Amino acid sequence: MAPIPRGGTVAVTGSAGFIGGWTVKLLLDQGYRVRACVRDADDAEKTEFLKQMPGYLTGRMTLHSADLDQDGCFDEIFAGCHGVAHISHVTDYDDQEYVARVCAHIIESINRAGSVTRVVVTSSIAAVISEVDIQEFVRRPVLYEDRYPDESNPKRTPQRGQGYSMGKVIAQRAFSDAATESGAWDAITCCPGDNVGPILSRHQKEKGPWQHNIEKMLLGECEQTPAYRPWMTVDVRDTAECHIRLLESTEVVNGERYIAWSTDAVAVEDINSGIARLLPELGHDAGAVVDPFPERIQAREAEFRSIWSGCELRNERIRKVTGLAFRPFDESLRDCVESLVAVGKVHVRAESDSGDHS
Repeated sequence: MAPIPRGGTVAVTGSAGFIGGWTVKLLLDQGYRVRACVRDADDAEKTEFLKQMPGYLTGRMTLHSADLDQDGCFDEIFAGCHGVAHISHVTDYDDQEYVARVCAHIIESINRAGSVTRVVVTSSIAAVISEVDIQEFVRRPVLYEDRYPDESNPKRTPQRGQGYSMGKVIAQRAFSDAATESGAWDAITCCPGDNVGPILSRHQKEKGPWQHNIEKMLLGECEQTPAYRPWMTVDVRDTAECHIRLLESTEVVNGERYIAWSTDAVAVEDINSGIARLLPELGHDAGAVVDPFPERIQAREAEFRSIWSGCELRNERIRKVTGLAFRPFDESLRDCVESLVAVGKVHVRAESDSGDHS
């Protein structure tokens, strides 16, 4: 189907979130009209930053309460929209029937609107790389769009921590299949990597794992990542820009998915020490990286690191259709730290500090 017209109207679900907030901001910066959807428009803690945007003050952006758990909550919002950026999280990814039901009622609202020609669905690299058996990365080390987790593994269950990944795959297929059946709109999936970059509102510092982990580093707390996986990063501003360019693209086809990441793979200890390297003015005391895993996992550290180092991250597909040049990780880390201090009011543990830093 057709891309959205430049300057058209786009509904953004999850607008109070890290990715959603930046998507709203960049859409407004590029001349679009935006219907920003949040769970509760009266929640000042989460929405005040949206209300401070010039587009809200002029009326080019409107703010709407829409609880994903309520069927039909998007019926009036989507009417007249050209595109939808569906970024919002569901309440429980482990409940697969619930995930499917939420997808179904959002799809019904799209169909009822009669005006939407493209939907970009936010997924995750979890839908590409989340594996129960780490040896899958030895067998299939190239991480690109056609790679899926081993769905035949009987241990791939919500009880084994795979619910998030499974839910994202369910959503991708639900929207793609519904778009095919409709013939009036198409669904493109965006799978962001580990999002790092500046927060726009204080509440966002704890509403995503990666910026929250950097917040903890600033406080002198840093834990090793599970299975010693490096962060596979993307700047949140680039993720938002990818959503917009996928809405605009004339080259994408219904059902396709695109990985949004820079292809940087950074060890957590290098991120922890990188704060002082990039911002020596902070005098940050990084402290030691804590390894919380049992001895049987620690004993395999060298093996796990070797497996990850053998993985090849690819992003040429999204670069081809969007023309985007991804930011380097150092820029994302620097801007994330500065926003956590300035916007998030995080107290940085400095080498000169003593006592309680919480």
